[in-house]
Amino acid sequence: MKQTRVMSLVEAVANVVVGYGVAVVTQMLVFPVFGLQTTLVQNLKLGAVFSIVSMIRSFALRRVFEAIRVASRSADHDAHAEPERSRP
Repeated sequence: MKQTRVMSLVEAVANVVVGYGVAVVTQMLVFPVFGLQTTLVQNLKLGAVFSIVSMIRSFALRRVFEAIRVASRSADHDAHAEPERSRP
């Protein structure tokens, strides 16, 4: 079954939305360990930037792997096709 571009985007957005929450909480817990002091607003903004980049990356990778899957399936189909008969 082929995944449509729209569903690839929906999956990527859902993944990033969850990741955004995890990232902001992680930043709030980890930054102080490294001596970085940030406000909640700064953490939210930084999380948003990384989330946008992540969404683009996730969507692009999904499309690349879908293209590989389709190409592989097409190559498999061609490999199993009957050879053409030559005409006299």
